[in-house]
Amino acid sequence: MGTIPQEHYEPKEGSTAKWVNDRLPIVGMMDHLAKFPTPKNLNWAYVFGGILVLFLVIQILTGITLAMHYQVGETASFASVEHIMRDVNYGWWMRYAHANGASFFFIAVYAHIFRGLYYGSYKAPREILWIIGVLIYVVMMATAFMGYVLPWGQMSFWGAKVITSLFGAIPLVGESLKMWLWGGPFVGEATLNRMFSLHYLLPFVIAGLTVLHIWALHHVGNTNPTGVEVRKQSLETVKKDTVPFAPFYVTKDLFAILIFLIAFAFFVYFAPNYLGHPDNYIEANPLATPAHIVPEWYFLPFYAVLRAITFDLFWIIPAKLGGVIAMFGAIAVLAFVPWLDTSNVRSTSYRPIYRWWFLVLVIDFFVLMWAGAMPAEGIVPLVSLLATIYWFAHFLIVLPVVGLIEKPLPRPESIEQAFKDKHADHDDDAGRGPSGTAAAQPAE
Repeated sequence: MGTIPQEHYEPKEGSTAKWVNDRLPIVGMMDHLAKFPTPKNLNWAYVFGGILVLFLVIQILTGITLAMHYQVGETASFASVEHIMRDVNYGWWMRYAHANGASFFFIAVYAHIFRGLYYGSYKAPREILWIIGVLIYVVMMATAFMGYVLPWGQMSFWGAKVITSLFGAIPLVGESLKMWLWGGPFVGEATLNRMFSLHYLLPFVIAGLTVLHIWALHHVGNTNPTGVEVRKQSLETVKKDTVPFAPFYVTKDLFAILIFLIAFAFFVYFAPNYLGHPDNYIEANPLATPAHIVPEWYFLPFYAVLRAITFDLFWIIPAKLGGVIAMFGAIAVLAFVPWLDTSNVRSTSYRPIYRWWFLVLVIDFFVLMWAGAMPAEGIVPLVSLLATIYWFAHFLIVLPVVGLIEKPLPRPESIEQAFKDKHADHDDDAGRGPSGTAAAQPAE
């Protein structure tokens, strides 16, 4: 199933497993997944893939349950959410788990993306794996936006009106596209119908893309913190660089999932509305505009990019269209990272110059998030513009240029060597006292 040599599953003759596997090789596939050779030096930054799969399941299950009680309508939607919260058995739990689950889903996906950027998980032969991941992220954003509209509170209504109005800025087809999204000349019940239908459908698209993502991962294999590929000359060399996914990384992932679920439970039970906006508990009113329209926190960086363009670009692109292009471009540029990075070194751990630029990128992301949450006044528009410029400059200028001029640090010849060196260092540290001198050994 992949390019890494692996022991093939052979069920016992006459067993039920063989009977099933001969007709549907699902048993062999499960064995492949469990025994998949995984680099033995993966750190805690690699646990977010499993967390994302779990939260996708949580979102689908809670979403299906909520859909059983939700009603679409300008007067019915807000009331149906209140009905779920007050009258449906454990409806409050389902709603809070679904709303906070979206936030934790995005926390995990941002950690997953930045881990991939740091360790060069987009480099050959993993370009398609990376692009599928970017597609998953885009569909996630669309799904989350449509879900935010459904409670039909003030932020839901005005967020839908502001964001969908942006499509009207697209030349030629913009107005038609906007009217199609609205289902008429204004945001109303037809808009809700469209949002509900697509919000119900897109999670299954995400699930399908996730299967493709995992399939591509198992074909090319995992990256690791060193960026050195698993040696694939024979099964013996593979075993020196890897361990089976189960039980080693299953146990590690389960521990990380438990910690993540504890944090998730805290928000569901003790701070369920902390990550939301209080105005969304006010029923949508087209005649009363909120003082400050702000999307959910996971949209804030790209909302800041959208608002950063307040002037015509190149004197021919209107500011509104320029903002739309910049917002979508800030996401689309991620798909081209495999070709923008000119370095022949995969992991940033061995890139002394780019390591600092990557830290600036992370800081820039949080600056954009802050700017997106603030009213567009005072110094905020300037900060948004400067942070937006750096976001694009990082990928279009810094990444290619630093890759050409940087002298990388020495890298290990194999994962096995890196693993042994790391543990040898730990053993040396354990044998030294606080001052760095050899610790006293017990008398015989």
